[in-house]
Amino acid sequence: MVKVGIVGAGRIGRVHITSIATRVPDARIKTVADPFITRETEEWAKTMGVEHTTKDYHEIINDPEISAVLICSSTDTHSQISLEAIRAGKHVFCEKPVDHDVKKIMEVVKALEGTKLKYQVGFNRRFDHNFEALQKTVAEGKIGKTEIIKITSRDPEPPSADYVKVSGGLFLDMTIHDFDMVRFLADCDAEEVYVQSANLVDPAIGEAGDVDTAIITLKMENGALAVIDNSRRAVYGYDQRAEVFGSMGMAAVSNDNQSTVQISNSEGITGEKPLFFFLERYMDAYGKEISEFIDAIVNDKETPLGIEDGLKPVLMGLAAQKSSQEHRPVRISEIMSEEGL
Repeated sequence: MVKVGIVGAGRIGRVHITSIATRVPDARIKTVADPFITRETEEWAKTMGVEHTTKDYHEIINDPEISAVLICSSTDTHSQISLEAIRAGKHVFCEKPVDHDVKKIMEVVKALEGTKLKYQVGFNRRFDHNFEALQKTVAEGKIGKTEIIKITSRDPEPPSADYVKVSGGLFLDMTIHDFDMVRFLADCDAEEVYVQSANLVDPAIGEAGDVDTAIITLKMENGALAVIDNSRRAVYGYDQRAEVFGSMGMAAVSNDNQSTVQISNSEGITGEKPLFFFLERYMDAYGKEISEFIDAIVNDKETPLGIEDGLKPVLMGLAAQKSSQEHRPVRISEIMSEEGL
C-alpha cells in the first residue's frame, strides 16, 4: 500500500483525491495540504478516506510514512515542492507544467539524477480512451508513415483576465497539452514552430498581454507536419479532436458526447453537444494516469511521462510565444540555446 500526500485541494486536487479513493486500490491518502483549505473541503476529504488535512504541505514532506506526493497546487509552486519532495526521498506526481522557467525544470532534472525515484508529469490527455486508441493505431502502422497531424482544442468559455496574467498565457497553459499530444501522436519531438495568433474572443485577455486564438504549425523530427488550432471559446462545448494522415490512410477521433443519439426530422439532423469541459471530458483519464503512477511505484517501472516529457512541451510553448511576438518560425534549438541546454 502506497501512502500518498496531496498538495492542493482545489479543483484538480479534488479530482485526484476522488480518483485515488475510487479507482486506485494500491494507494491511500494520508494527508491533504492546502493553505486555503476550508471546513467544507476537510469534511468532504474525510468522506474520501483522507486521514488528515493541514494548511502546511511540509507535514507531507516531513512524514516518513508518506512515500508519494501529488503536487496539485498553483503552477508557481510546482518546481519548488518537487525539489523538496525529491530531497525527502519521495516519488512525485506533478501537475503540468513543472514550471514556466526552464532553469527551474532543470533543477528538478538534476535533483532526480542518481535516484530511483519515480516522477510523472500530469499530461492527462495521453490516457484518454480516444487518444490512446489513435496513438495505438498510428504506432501499429495501420496508416503508414505519418505525414500530417491535426489537433483541434477549443475551450467552451474564456478564463478571466486575472487567471491569464498568472497562467503563463495561451501557449504555456492551454496549448501545452496539445504540444504534448503532438509528441505523443508523432512519437518524436518538434523541430520548428510557427504561430499566427489573435485576440478575437475577449478584449480583456488582450489587455492582460495574451492572445485567445491561434493556429500553430510545426515541423516534426520525423518529417511530418502538424497543425494545432486553439480558441478560448467554443459556444457548443469542449472541442477536442485529432486526426493523423499517413501514406496508407487516415485515423481520426472526435468529441465525447453524453450520447450518440441523433434526431432526424424535417428540420434536419441534430445530436448532443460535446461534454462541457475538461472535468467531464477527461475524468477517466485522470484516474488512469494516477493508477499508472502508483503501478510504477509498486512494480518499480518507468512512469509513462517523465521529467523530460515535462520539459519538451515548455520549450515548444516558449518557441510559440516567441513566434507569436516576432511573427516568424522559431526552431526549438534556438530556445534550447537561449536556455543553455
